[in-house]
Amino acid sequence: MVVTTDKEVLTKPFNFIVKKAKDAGISKISKDGNSGAADSDKDAAAAKADHGNERGEWSSQWDFAMSCIAYAVGLGNVWRFPYLCFSNGGGAFLIPYFFSMFICGIPLFFLEVSVGQYLGVGGMSVIGQLCPIFKGVGYSAIMMVFLENVYYIIVVAWTLYYLFNVFVDMPSLPWSDCHKGEDAWANDHCWNPDGHVPFNESKAFLSGIHKNETQSSVEQFWNNQALGISEGIGHVGGVQPHLLIALVVAWAVVYLVVWKGLHNSGKVLWFSAIFPYVILSILCVKAVTLDGAADGLYFLFTPQWDRLMESKVWIDGGTQIFFSYGVGIGALLALGSYNKFHHNCHRDAIVVCCVNTFTSFFSATVIFSILGFMAKQKGVEVKDVVESGPGLAFLVYPEVVLQIAPSPLWAFLFFIMLLTLGIDSQFCGVESLMTGLVDNWPHILQPHRKKFTLGMIIFMMLLGIPMITNGGVYLFYLMDFYAASGMSLLWCVFFQTIAISWVFGAKKFYLCIEHMIGYKVNWYWYICWVLLAPAFMLFIFVFYFIKYKPITYGEHYAYPPWGEAIGFMISLSSMLWVPGYFIYYMLTTPGTWREVLAKGVTPLINARPEAIQAELKYREAHMEAVAATAEVHDVEMLLVQPDQVQNCQGSEEAQQS
Repeated sequence: MVVTTDKEVLTKPFNFIVKKAKDAGISKISKDGNSGAADSDKDAAAAKADHGNERGEWSSQWDFAMSCIAYAVGLGNVWRFPYLCFSNGGGAFLIPYFFSMFICGIPLFFLEVSVGQYLGVGGMSVIGQLCPIFKGVGYSAIMMVFLENVYYIIVVAWTLYYLFNVFVDMPSLPWSDCHKGEDAWANDHCWNPDGHVPFNESKAFLSGIHKNETQSSVEQFWNNQALGISEGIGHVGGVQPHLLIALVVAWAVVYLVVWKGLHNSGKVLWFSAIFPYVILSILCVKAVTLDGAADGLYFLFTPQWDRLMESKVWIDGGTQIFFSYGVGIGALLALGSYNKFHHNCHRDAIVVCCVNTFTSFFSATVIFSILGFMAKQKGVEVKDVVESGPGLAFLVYPEVVLQIAPSPLWAFLFFIMLLTLGIDSQFCGVESLMTGLVDNWPHILQPHRKKFTLGMIIFMMLLGIPMITNGGVYLFYLMDFYAASGMSLLWCVFFQTIAISWVFGAKKFYLCIEHMIGYKVNWYWYICWVLLAPAFMLFIFVFYFIKYKPITYGEHYAYPPWGEAIGFMISLSSMLWVPGYFIYYMLTTPGTWREVLAKGVTPLINARPEAIQAELKYREAHMEAVAATAEVHDVEMLLVQPDQVQNCQGSEEAQQS
């Protein structure tokens, strides 16, 4: 797929109408004032420039759907969902997850995509157009996606390292047995339950180590070889050379994919959206037939009701749906902005979200089946079989490939799948960041987009280096919880929802959606946007602080107070943009407090030309219903003024003649 510009797909008469409409000054922008007001003018100018010829569209409706699936279905499903579910008590985690899915996840996914599609812009400029005083939400989203890009790539680096090791010890795998790691990564605790050495003859037994205290070769290879893990975040150690090489390669691949934006990524997106299901299906067939798989699935779907009193279960379960769907960080706004104006984003939102959740449970079925198998072999409960943490996928999937012959082939296919998912989500995240920044400063950044993208990628790579040290995984876990998830993501999504639904007006946008897709959507969406979603997010946020407990890595390592403080500073680096810009706007915009506040909540819409044409048709259709004019005006966008309507219609008539 190649995104085509309007030069290639629009007829000359319509191009002429659009040009005239833009030249006529479709949006009325206040020109007085400076600072905060000037930022609003800049938002409008950025959006106006963005509707020019340099911004393209998806060449088919399926490209957008596959792009959303490729972005939303990624490591968040195969890597993050299972480990959060495992660390939060299995079924207990699913209760806040499903609550959030139905009243927040799907409705807000639909809201973001439709906002991006209506305005034709993505990133930080969107909220600034709908509600200028809440433009800080856009900056917060950009900061979160920046931080996510910094640490998310580390999972890709881990994957590349494992992929390389598939070829090191052919025809077996280097983590298949403890004796392969002697004098290297295997210590006295290493013992394989399915190996050729009985426990009473093992090195662990002879060293006086109990069977329940042993670790498999897979677990020791991950901790001691791949990570070289230290005792804690205070023991940083040195940079792991093998991970540094993998990190550089990972970023190089990402840059090769995104260096022309989304324009040339269509075929890659299609492949990366479909290929993982093939591999997961094969692994699932093997996993569910393993002895003990039923025990793992029972743990997955059976709630531990006492865990619902823990705030971490609610904030992890509630925000995982945002993280997995990609809500709140601008990516969906960016992807939606490339849609044709009349694309049915309502249908796509429901389908993509259902596919996303199905994928999470599909991958969880594989992982928990294997956990049940491992637990039965070691003679322990499922919850005690391995240390919970961000490395769960690298402990479980390498275990199952050892059960399928030939192991190197299946290991290669699995890590290619994981690499596909990681790169897939990463380049969509980078595209979201670049789109948001370029949309806000188009005249400065658009001509140098390739160089700017390269510079940002090098900068983000350097920031990721501390996470590939011996103590890097502890910092990684802090980033995963505090950077683009947890309370910072909840905060950003809450104020974004308030800005669109309460300040700008959900009723207005409800009509905008009708303009785009041609029919009214169910009022369920409106109720969720206005009431249910904000209430649920506020509940989780308050409950988290009431029942606050410091986070731990696994079950045994508690972060020191200064480590916890680093986590809060990471969150505040994105959260403070919202109140900070609010105060900045109030202090720097001329006028009385009442005038400034009124200006701050007045939309500065620079809708795409198709949106204006849709509103003109809407007005014409309601022209005869003069008695209902007051009701109609209550929800109209008022994108154009009466004299501008005449200019736009006059241009069209001139072209037709």
